[in-house]
Amino acid sequence: MVKIFIDPGHGGSDPGAVGNGLQEKNLTLQIALSLRDILVNEYEGVSLLLSRTSDQTVSLSQRTDAANQWGADYYLSIHINAGGGTGFESYIYPGVGAPTTTYQSIIHEEVIKQTNFTNRGQKTANFHVLRESNMPALLTENGFIDNANDASKLKSASFLASIARGHANGLARAFNLIKKPTTLYKVQIGAFSNKSNADSLANEAKAKGFDAIVLLRDNLYKVQIGAFTVKENAIELANRAKNAGFDAFVYQE
Repeated sequence: MVKIFIDPGHGGSDPGAVGNGLQEKNLTLQIALSLRDILVNEYEGVSLLLSRTSDQTVSLSQRTDAANQWGADYYLSIHINAGGGTGFESYIYPGVGAPTTTYQSIIHEEVIKQTNFTNRGQKTANFHVLRESNMPALLTENGFIDNANDASKLKSASFLASIARGHANGLARAFNLIKKPTTLYKVQIGAFSNKSNADSLANEAKAKGFDAIVLLRDNLYKVQIGAFTVKENAIELANRAKNAGFDAFVYQE
């Protein structure tokens, strides 16, 4: 079990950097919560603790103390930059070697890959969270809140999700996290022993706007109109099919 401590910077009475109608504390929390959800939902063998899960004031000492007492294997602090630049940069404590440097390189690369941020490089700094944490630690600066171009990206929920995805991909690579088996929720509207009957139903479904396919499973020709990782999406499609006159149901595979 890999124990990862996620630290969304600032919070509560400390807004962090501000600019272009944005506050750092809100952005870091959105990224951290999205990162948590990705890791919990998609990977096995990972345990997570966040320094905060809402807009609350948490001191630097409280953050590192929590990580140290929990016995975290890795400390990840998420921030948004300011000061007239643009792009992404990451920091580790000066003078540390592997595996901290290796983790930095991997996570840095994956965030750049997902965001296409300008690469400002892998750096070192004497930050409290890097110095006082007992485990390998990384601090990321994800765009500049006072840069109009960066800020326009940071206003997009999908872009914040891509930042989280980059961090998640990096952590997965760095710690060899194992993907959970993918469960698919499929929508079926018919099953026949005769293929021509299945083809006929599939053509009828296509004429009504459904993306129907015929699959041979368990010696039956089954007409499927969708497959989803989210059950609610499958249920929604099944209801639309029922309203169109099909005998639709959702099954899990």
